[in-house]
Amino acid sequence: MKLPTGLNNLVEFLQRLPGVGPKSALRMAFYLLQTSDSFNEELAKTIGDLKKNVFVCSECFSVSDEEICEVCKDNNRNKQLICVVERADDVIIIESLGGFNGIYHVLGGAINPLNHIGPDDLRMTELLERVKRYDVSEVIVATNLSLEGEATALYIKSKVQSLKVEKFEGVKVTRIGTGLPMGADLGYADMATLQRAMEGRREI
Repeated sequence: MKLPTGLNNLVEFLQRLPGVGPKSALRMAFYLLQTSDSFNEELAKTIGDLKKNVFVCSECFSVSDEEICEVCKDNNRNKQLICVVERADDVIIIESLGGFNGIYHVLGGAINPLNHIGPDDLRMTELLERVKRYDVSEVIVATNLSLEGEATALYIKSKVQSLKVEKFEGVKVTRIGTGLPMGADLGYADMATLQRAMEGRREI
């Protein structure tokens, strides 16, 4: 059966969201069709206001209600311990574990030559500047355990170790991994496994 044009357009649009397949998109579209106008109007307004109300932290590039996020403003955080992730939602996941008292750095992706994404397309320069500014003692690379994530981790190690300032020669670069299989995305790991991966990180 052919869907009405308006419904079909919504289904196709919803499928552009990550993790949403045809069946899920169809289910959501029918829900929105059957729910109240006030709900749909509120949803549309919330989406429309999203980029107006959510800021990218000018320090770590995570998301925030203000120009600088709560983690970066917290003076009780250990700024000599920095956890590098691909996406801002990875920060939320690691924070939900509790126990990590360092700061974060969101790269904005991973090195992926097939998609023409190189180091210059990521926030590598900003990372190295923060390593120097905060006299960082350990960089935890928490990129996804994919080929792209591994390539990014090795690149970070080489750049951190090449810092030509004597006091940065001892910077340790570690990698999460214990309990997480190759190809794993942090967003799909359960909390216990991710906790073990953080605690059991290894030096690259």
